[in-house]
Amino acid sequence: MRASGGANPMSSTRPIHPDFLELLQHKDAALIDLFQDARAFPLELHPAANELLYHTHALTAVFSVSEKLCDAFCMLLIYTNHLNLGFNKGTLLPDPHKLLTGTGSLIRHIDIAAPADYRNKKVNDLVRAAVRFAISDIDKPSKAAGMTVSKIAKKK
Repeated sequence: MRASGGANPMSSTRPIHPDFLELLQHKDAALIDLFQDARAFPLELHPAANELLYHTHALTAVFSVSEKLCDAFCMLLIYTNHLNLGFNKGTLLPDPHKLLTGTGSLIRHIDIAAPADYRNKKVNDLVRAAVRFAISDIDKPSKAAGMTVSKIAKKK
């Protein structure tokens, strides 16, 4: 696990961690551009978020109120040709506009094809509700804020 330095860690314009950037650069340019704007969105709404980076079935940026995955309020999953804005505890969130899709016991997501899919009041309200839920659901308040942490295994 490696934390990223660089620009003001509380800024919504945090640099993308080198481990993540190395994998991201293999994606289509339009998908990279969409990811960069989509990544800025939760950081604008909650600048103190910690960003946890993973590479499993998808390249994933998780936004958490602590340094733990279980305290995440949302995540961006980058697949081959599309993005999802995911919510770890989506079934527990108010979703009056029926934005969330999925069949898991907790996780729900919004398909992202363009900024209009998330840069709107309905999704803004949903992310803010997810942040409030994550803060109220946390076991122990975190001292970590505004960090980017890579959980991506480096090839040897």
